Amino acid sequence: MNSRASCYPSDISDNEWAILEPLMPEPSCFTHRPREHSWREILNGIFYITRSGCSWRMMPSDLPHWKTVYHYFRLWKKSGFIERLHTTLREKT
Repeated sequence: MNSRASCYPSDISDNEWAILEPLMPEPSCFTHRPREHSWREILNGIFYITRSGCSWRMMPSDLPHWKTVYHYFRLWKKSGFIERLHTTLREKT
C-alpha cells in the first residue's frame, strides 16, 4: 500500500482512524488481488474532496486515483456506510 509524504488538513488524524478502522469492511475473499490503497487513504481522498469542494478530477496525484476514491464514495454513500462513519466520528470525538 502506498504511503505518501504530503499531508493535507483534511487527512484523518490517528485518533479518528482508531475510531473508524474497526468499522471498515473486511477484505473480500472473492478477490485474490491485494488492495492497492489502504482504507485510510481512500477516506483521506473522500475527505479531501468534501473539505476542499474541488472536482473529483482535480484530486492531487499523491492520493489514490480519483476514480477509485469516487467508486468507494458512491458505493458507501448509497449503502449508508458514509453516514454511519460520520455519525460515529461525530459521537466519539
